[in-house]
Amino acid sequence: MSNIIECINLSHVYPEGFTAIKGINLKVKEGEIVAILGQNGSGKTTLVKHFNGLLKPTNGTVSINGIDTAKQTVFNLSSYAGYVFQNPNHQLFATSVLAELEFGPKNQGLSNDEIEARVKETADFFQLHSIINEHPLRLSFPLRKIVAIASIYAMQPSIFILDEPTTGQDHGGAEKIRKFLRKLQDDEKTVILVTHDMPLVAEIADRVIAMWSSEIIKIANPREFFFDLKTMEKTKLQQPQATALSNRLQNRVLNEGITLTVQETIKALEKVVNQQIN
Repeated sequence: MSNIIECINLSHVYPEGFTAIKGINLKVKEGEIVAILGQNGSGKTTLVKHFNGLLKPTNGTVSINGIDTAKQTVFNLSSYAGYVFQNPNHQLFATSVLAELEFGPKNQGLSNDEIEARVKETADFFQLHSIINEHPLRLSFPLRKIVAIASIYAMQPSIFILDEPTTGQDHGGAEKIRKFLRKLQDDEKTVILVTHDMPLVAEIADRVIAMWSSEIIKIANPREFFFDLKTMEKTKLQQPQATALSNRLQNRVLNEGITLTVQETIKALEKVVNQQIN
């Protein structure tokens, strides 16, 4: 697949002189799910805000679908890249959930029938019909976040940029977001995840980008990344619980290699139990 996002020697310096990211070289392919990890202040959010034009490069270039983002408005780029803020209060503004879902498709110039179809599909998938006439800011925080994600989904961009999508969610909300990410994966959409949810990364990401002190220090698949204890220690990130557990069980119970997800760990333990029984 071709590259849908490309950063070449990207740097961004804020007006007060703070260098948030520097020397970023990155390519993301169509249909990839990429997780960007790092501690607060490492440059993650600054980086992804370049992908839809919310920020412009101080140095270097960012291209989306071959389009130089520095030469485009956020409005023009919104058809290609949809951004979901970490705090939904920074995104929601309409007086009802329905109006929130309609806003993007209307601005894309779709017909009334197309807008109605988009809204229905979105409301069906996210189960929003019971709150469709509610004011978004009167909803609970988890529901506001779901509505914010749904409003971007209604626009059907090629790229979804999600900043901490599962933060503040209860189990049901987190599962709804997982289901949504799997749908995007099936639809071959490109997804950029900024997250501290390591089990989610282990379960769904194709690649991990680790940032530290404004720079990318490692790009790897989740298995390679979570087994790289040196990088984990440097970035002060935690392994998923399933990986940490299997790490402790090595040479004692498990001998199949370190597992990455809960499902892998269960299978490995079942194999050990069956061997003991037989």
